[in-house]
Amino acid sequence: MNHPLRNLKATANPYIRRRTYRTVLYSTGALKRDLTSTAYHRKSPDSRISDIGRTIKDDYATLRDKYQTPRNPIVLAHGLLGFDELRLVGKLLPGVHYWRGITEALKANGTEVILTSVPPSASIEERAVKLSEDIERKAGGKSVNIIAHSMGGLDARYMISQLKPPNVKVRSLTTIASPHRGSAFADYCFESIGEHRLPKIYSTLRALEIETGAFSQLTRRYMMEEFNPKTPDREGVTYFSYGAMATPPLWSAFRQSHRIVEQEEGPNDGLVSVASSQWGTYKGTLEDVSHLDLINWTNRLRWLAWEVLGNKRNFNAIAFYLDIADMLAKEGY
Repeated sequence: MNHPLRNLKATANPYIRRRTYRTVLYSTGALKRDLTSTAYHRKSPDSRISDIGRTIKDDYATLRDKYQTPRNPIVLAHGLLGFDELRLVGKLLPGVHYWRGITEALKANGTEVILTSVPPSASIEERAVKLSEDIERKAGGKSVNIIAHSMGGLDARYMISQLKPPNVKVRSLTTIASPHRGSAFADYCFESIGEHRLPKIYSTLRALEIETGAFSQLTRRYMMEEFNPKTPDREGVTYFSYGAMATPPLWSAFRQSHRIVEQEEGPNDGLVSVASSQWGTYKGTLEDVSHLDLINWTNRLRWLAWEVLGNKRNFNAIAFYLDIADMLAKEGY
C-alpha cells in the first residue's frame, strides 16, 4: 500500500501540494507519532500543535551569580552555513564567531569547550563525519556533551546513531531549534525554484565551490520519511531539546520565512517551528527569541530601541547556555 505522501509528487500546483502535505501529516497521525517530547506540557493556542512545552519568557534575561560546571566537555556544533570562526581579512581584524561570546562565557565558568567546524552546506552524512573527526581529535578520549544549534543537531544525531565512532563517547545531546521534522520554508524554496531550474542552480553553486547536499535534506518529506526512521536514538545517550518562537518586525529578513512556516507548522523562530524542534526531553519554548538570537547574533539596535520604549530585554544567550551547562551538571553529565 502506497503512503499517501508519495502521491503528492503528481500534484502540479505547489500551493495545493503544501496544503495537502500538511493535511496528510495530521490526518494520518504521522506528525503526532513523531513528536517525542516528554516534559513540561502546555496546550498551544494554535490548534495545529498539541504541545509547545513549557514557555520560557524571561528565565534567561540576566546572568545568575553562580552556575554549576558539567564534569565532561561541551562540544558546540553549528548549523547550516555555520563556522567556528570566520576571518574576512586574515589576522588584520578580529574574527567573526558563530557562538558569539558563548564559548568565552562557558570557559570562564570552568567548562571545557570543544569547537567544531563542518562543511557549511554539505549533506548531513558529510557534516557528521567531520563532526566525529573534530571531536575525536580534540576530546582526547573524554566523554562529551554536545550542544547543537539548528542543523548541527541533525549532524550529531546521525553521528551518534549511524556512524557510532568508536573513539567518541557522547553522554548527552542538547539540540536548539534543530529541524527534526524539516522546515516548511525549505519546502517552499524548492517548490518556488521548480524541478526544471534546480540542476542549473546546483551546477552554479558547485562552480562557486558551494556544496549543496544539505538543502534537500531540510525538507519535511526527507526528514520524516527518510532521516528519522533510519536514525533512531542511541541507548545510553540522553537527548534534550529547546525550541523558540518570535514575531519578526517588518524590517526583519525572517519576515517571509516566518509567515510561511507559521502557515504550515505554527509558532516558529523565523526558520524552524516549535513542533519541529522537539526531540527527546523537551525543555521548553523560548518566547520572543529568533533563530539568530539563539546564538547571540542579536541586533543590538533593536534591543536598544526596545529598552528606550520602556521594555525589558527578555533573553540573554550567554545566560541561556550557562544554564544548559548548569542543567547538564545537575543531571550528572
